[in-house]
Amino acid sequence: MPVDLTPDPAVAELAKRTAAFVREVVVPVEVRHAGVVRDDAVRAELQRAAREAGVFAPHVGVEHGGHGLDMRGRAAVFEEAGYSLLGPLALNIAAPDEGNMHLLEAVATQEQKERYLAPLAAGEVRSCFAMTEPAPGAGSDPAALTTRAEKVTGGWRIDGRKWFITGADGAAFAICMARTSGAPGDRGGATMFVVDADNPGMTLVRHIDTLDESLYGGHLEVAFEGCVVPDDAVLGAVDEGYRYAQVRLGPARMTHCMRWLGIARRSQDIAVARARERELFGSRLADLGMVQAMIADNEIDVAASRGLILQACWELDRGGSAAQATAIAKTFTAEAVWRVVDRAVQICGSLGISGDVLLGRFLREVRPFRIYDGPSETHRWAIAKRVAGR
Repeated sequence: MPVDLTPDPAVAELAKRTAAFVREVVVPVEVRHAGVVRDDAVRAELQRAAREAGVFAPHVGVEHGGHGLDMRGRAAVFEEAGYSLLGPLALNIAAPDEGNMHLLEAVATQEQKERYLAPLAAGEVRSCFAMTEPAPGAGSDPAALTTRAEKVTGGWRIDGRKWFITGADGAAFAICMARTSGAPGDRGGATMFVVDADNPGMTLVRHIDTLDESLYGGHLEVAFEGCVVPDDAVLGAVDEGYRYAQVRLGPARMTHCMRWLGIARRSQDIAVARARERELFGSRLADLGMVQAMIADNEIDVAASRGLILQACWELDRGGSAAQATAIAKTFTAEAVWRVVDRAVQICGSLGISGDVLLGRFLREVRPFRIYDGPSETHRWAIAKRVAGR
């Protein structure tokens, strides 16, 4: 079956408007804040501007105020939004909210959609996804899950500790993964629960000091201690949490790739502009062979990443798991984006490591992506295992 990579005209038009919005409205705010925003008033203003521009929430269904784009449509629009670190925040497509919206649309009951999805899609609240745990708990191997949920009268009691919970500070609710059967190491037995932030059993322990800082709400350690939730807090079915995690994680890995590809393009644009104007040894940098090689390699990495992302999105849109395609795309793109930004820094020289351009911030932000959503080594192991098992 042929793979059609041509975006729908409506998607292409939305991507064009998103590109203009990001460059004209978002980038000046990003530069003013050096790429890191913690002020909810700034977030609200960016999202208000995105609504007025007609580019807000492109991923959610029309019934929730979005454009209802499929994965291939998202690839075009999210890449343009990702041209700025604050673009995804403005469009309400930043992690973890974007992935949580996708999950809630696919799994939640109608009541849960009205209570949690509707305000999240509207940008009225934020959320977090509580799965990763400190060692020896769930991380690269989600089956190591140690947080437990025990059945109690009228609901469930959750006990455990999570960390690297992005966006937890200020989130209105968490989607928490807890073990409801079996033991750590078992491949099944997990359940997802929606936990309101005002639940006294859920405590924000600390902000974790990390290399990256641009994801809104930080990365936190969160404790669940005697956290009692009602039966209707179960998201989907009991013991089916790992299956639902795949509903979220495959697409979320791709949307991460889309957004970071935008930053790679931004870095390349900064580097090329510098290479055109900077003269050394009697020539423009852009006319020197070693710089030309770096510019060319950047173009190759961007184009190859985009192709792999679209291939994986095509498989996801057809209803497949796309496990191999998403693993390949995530691994390659995470490493390619780093190479592009790193080369851009090198081309710009002292300017590249200064605060006069944001390349240094971009470098810090993209490095953790080789660890988040599964380290490259874990994906390579899974890729090879699937090939060997054919």
